[in-house]
Amino acid sequence: MKVDGIHYRSIWLNDDGWSVDIIDQTHLPHEFIIRSLRTVEAAAEAIAAMRVRGAPLIGATAAYGLALAMRAEPGDEALAQACDRLLATRPTASNLQWALGRMHPQLAELPPAQRAEAAYALAAALCDEDVAINDAIGEHGLEVIRGLWAGREGAAALHVLTHCNAGWLATVDWGTALAPVYKAHDAGIPVHVWVDETRPRNQGAALTAWELKAHGVAHDVIVDNAGGHLMQHGLVDLVITGTDRTVRSGDVCNKIGTYLKALAARDNRVPFYVCLPSPTIDWALRDGVAEIPIEERDPREVTAISGKTRGGDIQSVQLTPDGVSARNFAFDVTPARLVTGLITERGICEASERGLLGLFPEQAEVAA
Repeated sequence: MKVDGIHYRSIWLNDDGWSVDIIDQTHLPHEFIIRSLRTVEAAAEAIAAMRVRGAPLIGATAAYGLALAMRAEPGDEALAQACDRLLATRPTASNLQWALGRMHPQLAELPPAQRAEAAYALAAALCDEDVAINDAIGEHGLEVIRGLWAGREGAAALHVLTHCNAGWLATVDWGTALAPVYKAHDAGIPVHVWVDETRPRNQGAALTAWELKAHGVAHDVIVDNAGGHLMQHGLVDLVITGTDRTVRSGDVCNKIGTYLKALAARDNRVPFYVCLPSPTIDWALRDGVAEIPIEERDPREVTAISGKTRGGDIQSVQLTPDGVSARNFAFDVTPARLVTGLITERGICEASERGLLGLFPEQAEVAA
């Protein structure tokens, strides 16, 4: 995608050929800052502090973090320690485990002297694969939007509601839930997006709105609790979200508040789709509510908020009375029964084990 007319991925190699550049998302939408990662610790901090976020981008950053570790010290102990350090950063997103689980065995089989070069090559391949996956998700999701638009004769626009940020900032490029929106816009379909603010970190208001504005897609930011009202009044044609982990039964884990949108969509007969890159599928788990670990983050994300003052300064202010406690659950699980369909790089399926195995039959043994 483009920023001020310049194409960017969300993560890339610096011109020096070894350090890793990222867009520091903690400064968006008010400042566009590129940060260079030079150590595995810097990569781990970027993931934990949400300088990078979104399951696919977390996986890509971990992959490059492992490459940075191998450049510094390619021994067996350093390899194991780097994997452990990166795995500890975010417990919910499955792409983190997927990326490291893919790289570690291949690197462990190589002599230490060959590991750094191989790690960089594997990380680059993983990033290219993510872009291809999201491009394909966009094409399949575009067909859903085309189908809905065909039944809206006389309508001014097709109204899509999304939650959190599942655009190109959450992936290496294109995005998951926003990829179909971008492709629909580029195809001339007048799509309009209701952007949930997505408290407590406001990824919708800060990141999704920033992306959509840059791409020229019509949108309005709404408070998180407005979605049900809009659906009741016929102002939402489609709900589409991403996912951080989906289990083999089709239960979907995504940013906190997604479950409530799915409930409102079901009550108002609004289609609820989830864009699902295959690395986000956890074939080892069946019951999302019982088995997916839900990250609980710093309560200060709930009790305070940052923003831009009239004078242009970025400041954080306290929202709650002194001494008030808070809990900050980062994700929730939407049961498969509430999901209209899963949009993957291989096509669209029902949210069930049968549906997923229909697209990914090679996982039948794992899912047995």
